[in-house]
Amino acid sequence: MSMNARPEPIAPLSLPDLEAVDRAVAELRRGGAVVILGCGTKGMGAALVRAAETVDLWPAPYFTESGVGAACLVITGRRAAVLGLAAPSAQAVQLGCHELSPARIRALIDPDVEAPVPPPNVGPAETVAASDAGHAAVQLAKIARLLPAVVLAPLVDNPDLWTRRHGRLAVSAAAITRYDQDTAGDLRPISEARVPLADCQDTRIVSFRPRDGGAEHLAIILGSPDPSKPVLARLHSECFTGDLLASLRCDCGDQLRGAISAIAKEGAGVLLYLAQEGRGIGLVNKLRAYTLQDRGFDTVDANEQLGFDDDERIYLPAVRMLRVLGFTRVRLLTNNPAKVGALGRHGIEIVERVTHAFPSNEHNWSYLQTKAKRSGHLF
Repeated sequence: MSMNARPEPIAPLSLPDLEAVDRAVAELRRGGAVVILGCGTKGMGAALVRAAETVDLWPAPYFTESGVGAACLVITGRRAAVLGLAAPSAQAVQLGCHELSPARIRALIDPDVEAPVPPPNVGPAETVAASDAGHAAVQLAKIARLLPAVVLAPLVDNPDLWTRRHGRLAVSAAAITRYDQDTAGDLRPISEARVPLADCQDTRIVSFRPRDGGAEHLAIILGSPDPSKPVLARLHSECFTGDLLASLRCDCGDQLRGAISAIAKEGAGVLLYLAQEGRGIGLVNKLRAYTLQDRGFDTVDANEQLGFDDDERIYLPAVRMLRVLGFTRVRLLTNNPAKVGALGRHGIEIVERVTHAFPSNEHNWSYLQTKAKRSGHLF
């Protein structure tokens, strides 16, 4: 692939919308509040939102300003099911609480805090509509790699006027919902360099970034793969602990180095290094999940205790990168049928699934068993 290659046309994007999501992420991560403009007719149309994880940074008078209704807590259906308050099938659940102190919120959102189950003094748990601001707010917390829970309150005044009057950042629910899809579709090559590797000296790395400056993904191209033939490819989600530190808790490091070795022996191929740490929940939350695993939860249950699905990754960035590089037919190095299905649904032909398994050790045996039994991996 040449840096002069022209990416295929993509659907027009609204950069102001994407920038608003990026700014909202930064605001939530630092403990600030943002306005989310929903499109719900029965639910909350517009709301003032703060990440529940940042409650320790309180006090802040966000929810006592004029024009702001009663605050509530919104969590995922997964977390609500852990608390015995709702079915896990709900995407987001709104809790009416008599007390929204930092300690109370922390007990409801963080499984590392011991609390009665089901928790007392929690009002009715109501499923949040997909068009509601609360649903988008939880998605925004996930994009920010925070615990998927928010404190929010409806805006009872005209939301546009209220937002301008109080100098708050506003972002639409639609922009949040489309964010992952739009940033993936907007990925374009930014830089390219020759990087000789121990197993393959003829290696180039191409970086990809969307126009809004979001997450960067890498294509590691070994040799000179022929786009007219099925390319041996690996989709590898970044793993700081496994890839860099050689952690024994997972098989990620073995998979990364093993894929490079396998492609080098083949003579040519591509490894896509995707910025999706911890199956898409981020490094901080992955470390939280590790703590829960040390307490006896398996990989899937640990993620659900935190309020996440067992796998939050998306593979649209990989589809986009393969297409820009000129590859539409692949021989995929994977044991994960979800990757095969995801690429296939988006027009990448999987000519062959190439087994990619490595011996277990005393630290990751249970992890690999969970992958096979609960996540459907094929070893």
